[in-house]
Amino acid sequence: MPKVSLQGCSGKTYSFDIYSIETAFNTLGAIYFISKRQDKTHTRIYLGITEDLSTRFNNHHKQDCFDKHNANCISVHLSSSKEERETIEKDILCNYDFSCNETNN
Repeated sequence: MPKVSLQGCSGKTYSFDIYSIETAFNTLGAIYFISKRQDKTHTRIYLGITEDLSTRFNNHHKQDCFDKHNANCISVHLSSSKEERETIEKDILCNYDFSCNETNN
């Protein structure tokens, strides 16, 4: 499974499994990273969290922005804990800008 890593402001590195944007997922909690992948480079588009990957992308509220930026990958870091997902999301957003995230603080 190909992977991509993102580092938080804390210095901690988080590993994400890379999938095609069309992938259908099981019911799993995760932090997810939407990107445009060219060769081995990922352009950061959106970072979010969900308790259910199987339904999160049905009519996503940022779909127009994903389309505008030609998103073609979703990378996933699984976590069953809501608190852990929220902590990781804040840590990563502190360190990177994502085109479709409204605020990065």
